[in-house]
Amino acid sequence: MAINPVPGRIKQARVSKGISQKELGIRIGLDQSSASSRMNHYEKGRHTPDIPTLKRMADELGVPLPYFLCESEKTAELICLIENLKEADKDELIRKLKENKK
Repeated sequence: MAINPVPGRIKQARVSKGISQKELGIRIGLDQSSASSRMNHYEKGRHTPDIPTLKRMADELGVPLPYFLCESEKTAELICLIENLKEADKDELIRKLKENKK
């Protein structure tokens, strides 16, 4: 992953959902006439979406917002897995991780 992980993470999440750049752009509220090119610019790193736009993408693609900022594949995967845990399971995971840190 490059220094800025956002472009690659957007593309990775979009492709895994099987939707086109244009479709994602339209789903997050971009104008239909520019949705494809705007998404292409985001995925190529020519432009960086602002946080509200990234949040709409995250919601549409079913990933947590921090996913887009992960430089490591393993960290990105962990964030997605943790996000899907129940609160009690998150508490237990935090407890175990703190325990192992000692």
